[in-house]
Amino acid sequence: MDPHRKGGLSFVVNPYAIFLLYLLAILGFVAVTLLMNRVLGPKPVASAMKLDPFECGAEPVDRMNVKAVPVKYYGIAVVFILFELETVFLFLWALGAQPLTGTLLLVFGFFLLLLVLLVLYVWKSGLLEDVRT
Repeated sequence: MDPHRKGGLSFVVNPYAIFLLYLLAILGFVAVTLLMNRVLGPKPVASAMKLDPFECGAEPVDRMNVKAVPVKYYGIAVVFILFELETVFLFLWALGAQPLTGTLLLVFGFFLLLLVLLVLYVWKSGLLEDVRT
């Protein structure tokens, strides 16, 4: 028994157990909320008007002339997201590298190498040239 503790029981709780309990509490709350919504919430009936596509309260102009977005634009979207993520990680790295050491500079160099390789891949693949209208 700890001589500095006066009465009562003392025990150590594993931090993972606390996290697991917290996660279970969150998931339980979400489950109860969704269940209450299903039981107590409104039950709308599908109608032709509700199933009609809605855009800013206007009727669709021409239903027959709707074209899909070309696949080449999805490649640009993926590259854009990659560059955005790398930019966010670069800012986080700059905030976290607070005594700047040689190891941190090596990590930064590796990160920039990945960024340069991504730019070279996009350039060599001609992804941006294919999109010109």
